[in-house]
Amino acid sequence: MTSPRMRMVAAAARTTPGRLGVIAVVLVALALLFGLTSAVGLQARSDALGDLVTSSEPLAVAAQDVYRSLSDADATAASAFLEGGVEPAALRERYQADIAQAGSALAAAAGAASTSEEAGRSVAELSTYLPVYTGLVETARVNNRAGLPVGAAYLREASGLMRDRLLPAARQLYESETGRLAATEDRATPVPFVEVLLGLVALGCLVVAQVFVRRRTNRVLNVGLLAATAASGLVLLWVLVAAVAVSVNVGQARERGSAQVQQLATARIAALEARGDETLTLVVRGSGQSYEQHYQEVSARLGGDAGLLRQARDSVEDPAVRTLVEQAMAQQGQWQVAHEEIRKRDDSGSYNEAVDLAIGDTGAAPAFSALEKSLADAIALSTQRFDDEVGAARSALAWSVVGVLLLTVLAVGGAAWGVWQRLKEYR
Repeated sequence: MTSPRMRMVAAAARTTPGRLGVIAVVLVALALLFGLTSAVGLQARSDALGDLVTSSEPLAVAAQDVYRSLSDADATAASAFLEGGVEPAALRERYQADIAQAGSALAAAAGAASTSEEAGRSVAELSTYLPVYTGLVETARVNNRAGLPVGAAYLREASGLMRDRLLPAARQLYESETGRLAATEDRATPVPFVEVLLGLVALGCLVVAQVFVRRRTNRVLNVGLLAATAASGLVLLWVLVAAVAVSVNVGQARERGSAQVQQLATARIAALEARGDETLTLVVRGSGQSYEQHYQEVSARLGGDAGLLRQARDSVEDPAVRTLVEQAMAQQGQWQVAHEEIRKRDDSGSYNEAVDLAIGDTGAAPAFSALEKSLADAIALSTQRFDDEVGAARSALAWSVVGVLLLTVLAVGGAAWGVWQRLKEYR
């Protein structure tokens, strides 16, 4: 049974003043809901872009640095071992720099351990076995300087630890962080379905309200409602423009930045693995068939018509990066020719000549170094492209939340004031 109070409210709502009051409440509520939802959505985009710059992308780079540094340390340790006796200072410094960089990058990547169980396991694995690896390399180095053959066994054990424990953990960490980076990119570019729906409803209700007020009051224009309509329309336009701009910039950041970096980093790490195999085949002297076989597998994956380098070259849009990748392809071909000559001489019994070709100033070493540098430069350039595009996306959102909130205040105030002006006429 309806209470007297409810009947009074229902009766009042059937009058023109009552209907105007209901219209005012609905318009104010819709304008407020639409504006706040839009502001929250824009803030979420801005936060996601901030995470890309301050967290996701730096952690992905740190994970990549762990992987690359460890791979290079393994290849460099083997190259230094081939020198015999006291290794060249340049190789020793490069190995130490790789280990230091791996440790520093690992410390940076450890920040992901608190948010990802998988990343935490990888960090723990790396932290546990990296000191063991460096200890084995130092033991191999001491024995090699003393001319003891057991040094090769220690280096082989160190390399086995690197390939069986450290590199798989580094790869898992890298994949985890690149997945997190992709998820953050997606979080920055959602389609604003809710905002658009609320905006269209709010604009539709404002138009209907103006038609109702004009018919009941014979007033052609209502400044307050027109201001509310204009403000709500601007909010909707702002949301759409911001969504499109951010989507375009983040899409470019992904295509010309993060996705490109991932391809190039994969190729670079494959090259480092192949270099380690090449030198270790010579280190173990006569029992390195498994290393040579792995070298051929990795080399085929790196080069060739369907290799990583060609895939990267074909997918790159930036001319400068494409030029670097093409240089890397040519350098990989030179390296392959030098490797074939190394194997020919080693297999024919000319071991010292094979070693000279592997680590000397001519042959495999300079070709590999040039290849690695070209890929490193391409990665650095692609990373800069990523930063530039994300920076442009953040600029597109500058002052957007403040602007939308101010327009929301105008829409709410305009709707309330416009209806109130008509309500006063019934007093």
